[in-house]
Amino acid sequence: MKHSEILEKCGFSIDELKHGGLAVSTPIDGSEIARLEMHSVAEVESMVKKSRAAFAQWRSVPAPRRGELVRLIGEALRAEKANLGALVTLECGKILQEGLGEVQEMIDICDFAVGLSRQLYGLTIASERAGHSMRETWHPMGPCGVITAFNFPVAPWCWNAALALVCGDPVLWKPSEKTPLTALAVQKICERAMQAFGDAPADLIQTIVGKRDVGEAMTTNPAVAVVSATGSVPMGKAVSLEVSKRLGRSILELGGNNGMIVTPSADLEMALRAVVFSAVGTAGQRCTTLRRLIVHESVYDELVPKLISVYENLSIGDPLDDATLVGPLIDTAALDGMEQALTQARADGGVVHGGAQALQELYPDAAYVQPAIVEMPGQTDIVCHETFAPILYTMKYRSLDEAIALHNGVPQGLSSCIFSTDVRETELFLSAIGSDCGIANVNIGPSGAEIGGAFGGEKETGGGRESGSDAWKAYMRRQTATINYSRELPLAQGIKFEF
Repeated sequence: MKHSEILEKCGFSIDELKHGGLAVSTPIDGSEIARLEMHSVAEVESMVKKSRAAFAQWRSVPAPRRGELVRLIGEALRAEKANLGALVTLECGKILQEGLGEVQEMIDICDFAVGLSRQLYGLTIASERAGHSMRETWHPMGPCGVITAFNFPVAPWCWNAALALVCGDPVLWKPSEKTPLTALAVQKICERAMQAFGDAPADLIQTIVGKRDVGEAMTTNPAVAVVSATGSVPMGKAVSLEVSKRLGRSILELGGNNGMIVTPSADLEMALRAVVFSAVGTAGQRCTTLRRLIVHESVYDELVPKLISVYENLSIGDPLDDATLVGPLIDTAALDGMEQALTQARADGGVVHGGAQALQELYPDAAYVQPAIVEMPGQTDIVCHETFAPILYTMKYRSLDEAIALHNGVPQGLSSCIFSTDVRETELFLSAIGSDCGIANVNIGPSGAEIGGAFGGEKETGGGRESGSDAWKAYMRRQTATINYSRELPLAQGIKFEF
């Protein structure tokens, strides 16, 4: 499919892609596919005011009715899955199957949120005072700002937006400047859904196009009650600092340096398949990418050579081609980062397999690479650093305690996994003295989380949670109410106050 055809099917006219100061390129071949107008800081201030006005209306709409809008968005996404999935691939470079899978995540979280709209439950609490009752309720919080990264340009927005909308919050979206087209395509889809809904307030869902200055304008605005940011650790720290200055609420989904422990009892063929997808999917540019493989010394020489052999035969190429398993890195800066990391790993005593640039003659302006396996003598500083590229560091261990210490000995704490058929090993890994990550898996890789569970991690990953479980509470304010239905006025804690 031609690049222009993908854009046309997503509702873009030639005129709206010709003007502006933001150049958008496809990592497939490095060519420019659009130039977009960017919002100014003043325009962002105006958009926030409009969002606040929308909140005044939306918070009064019954939650199940709010869920109906999200249902319509989900249905519109179903109809546009093929087109939007292809645009995800065009703009961020992940293979088409993963682009389609990302849109499916949007559909799934919409389904989840529709059910949630009838389950925003509070509590009834026993009062210590006779003739009194207590209850806990949840109310809409206010405009929700969402900042997303290039590698998952649409799904994390929907994890936030679907929940925020049913919770009564308008949504402001600042996508990565590397992937604004997917956001604008989703905005078009949402506008059609809102039109079908009939009485959604104007400016309920807005998209901000621009660079860091407009993101900061949204983040620092006290009218934006919740800011959810997905991206690098430095970006997350900056967002957290600005939001905390005004005592706002932030949800942070930042770095990952995910590990897999392979024990002597593991099903090695299953582990092999899990390693390959987890380590090379999205060309190693997932926050849940497998970056550290910690293998028991008794099975290391059986597993790792097989893994190296598979890597040598991976199909690298145009991600729109169904036969491709590894697409390009987002840009040449990512390629430079990978090359620097491999240079340092060699200096630390690592043995590198693969990692060379690929397809240079065919795509001279793009950044294709062979995924790399690096056999390391230990967990050096470069292993502890998250390089956003397909580098898999392998290390040996002797005891499970040693493996868990290696696994937890990095600054990040997003996703983790163990391959074992020994229930004592797996339960230890899932216990309080096991994995220190927000996600811990058994006999599956660290990537590919389902929307039903809360997504997020600890330490430098940020500590936030999005998507399933009770993550919805981050978009609402809690209120505890005490009701006196008696004719007396007893005080709590038995205090006597007579006058």
